[in-house]
Amino acid sequence: MPPAGPQPTSSTRAGCGGNCESANVAKSNAVSLAQARRIAVRAQLLDGSATDVLSTVRRLSFLQIDTVAPVAVPQQLVLWSRLGASFDPAELDRLLWDERKLFEYGAFIRPIEDLPLLLARMRRPRGKSVGERRAEQWLKTNAAARRYVLRELERRGPLLSRELDDRAVQPWGSTGGWWGNRNVTLMLELLHGRGAIAVAGRKAGQRLWALAEAWYPPVDPVPLDEAERLLDERRFRALGVRLRRGGSWEVHPEAVDAPVPSRTTLLSPFDRLIHDRARMEALFGFHYRLEMFVPKAKRMYGYYVLPILRGDRLVGRLEPVFDRKANVLRVNGVWWEDGAKPVSLDRPLRDLARWLGAASIER
Repeated sequence: MPPAGPQPTSSTRAGCGGNCESANVAKSNAVSLAQARRIAVRAQLLDGSATDVLSTVRRLSFLQIDTVAPVAVPQQLVLWSRLGASFDPAELDRLLWDERKLFEYGAFIRPIEDLPLLLARMRRPRGKSVGERRAEQWLKTNAAARRYVLRELERRGPLLSRELDDRAVQPWGSTGGWWGNRNVTLMLELLHGRGAIAVAGRKAGQRLWALAEAWYPPVDPVPLDEAERLLDERRFRALGVRLRRGGSWEVHPEAVDAPVPSRTTLLSPFDRLIHDRARMEALFGFHYRLEMFVPKAKRMYGYYVLPILRGDRLVGRLEPVFDRKANVLRVNGVWWEDGAKPVSLDRPLRDLARWLGAASIER
C-alpha cells in the first residue's frame, strides 16, 4: 500500500488556487498522492471508460509489442485490461492491416496520425554514436544487398525475411553474436528504422515487409525537434502525471481527476501504468519486478505475475497461465499486499477466461 507520510506535490501549467481535491479537471498547483493515483488510472483508461480499440490506442499513444504470452501477448492483454472480453484481437489486426489506422514501427503499435512524427525520427541524420556509424558503414559496404532487398520488395512484396536471399558481402559480426549470420534480418531492421520499408502484415507471427511508399499514406515529416516535442506531449497526456526529480508530481493540464470505480482488472507487465517502476512505486507503494529471467529458485512470486488493480490501488498480484492444449486458465498463485483487503477475483478471471476462450479455470 502507498507509504504514509508527506505526500508529493505537483506543479501544472494551469492553476486554480486553493484545494482542488474533488475538482473534475486537475488544475491545482499541488495535488495529493490520492489525486495523482486517480489521474494516472483515469488517463490510462483503466477506470472502465475505454470503449473501442482505436480510441484506446490513440489515448494510450502506443502499445508495446512482445511475443511472450503465458496468458496473451502484451499488445492484446493491455487492451483486454481496459475493454474486457469484448475486445476482439481481430479488430486490432483489421485496424493495422486492412484499414491502416494503426501502424507497426519498431516494437510498438501506434496511431497512423503519429506517422509524420515517427518519419522525422526515421529520417534523422545518423552518425553521432559508434553504433550509428557502424550501421551506416555496414549499409554502405552492402549497398548491392540493400538495392536487391528494395528491388525485390518493389517487385514481389510484401515478403517474409526468409523469402529474400542473403547477398551481404560482409556480415555484421561473428556467427556467435546476437545477429550472427542473420544479415537479411539486420538489413530489414536497418531499412525499417530509416523509413525505407514498412511492416505490412504478419504471417504466423512473422513480419511481412513492403516498401514504405507502397504501405504508408503520403505525409510530410515535421522537423525533428517539433516531432520530439509532440511525442513527449502525447506520452505525458497518456500518463496523466509524471514524477519529477525530488519526488514532486507534474500533472498534465488536460488531466481529469474524479473518483475511480471499484473495478478489478489484471495488468500486463508491459502496461504503461506500471512500466516505469520508480513512478509506479511512488504512486502506489507497490514493488514489482518481472521475474521471467530470474532462476525459479530465486523468484519471490512467479514467472509471469500480473499486478491486480482495484479501483486506483494495486492490491496484489496473480500468476495466471493459459494452458492452450488443455484449454484451461490456471492460477498458480495469488499474493495480496500487506494491509490490502483481498477482493474477489471471480469476475476478472471469468472475463479473462471468456476472452481467451478457456473452457475452465483452475485455482
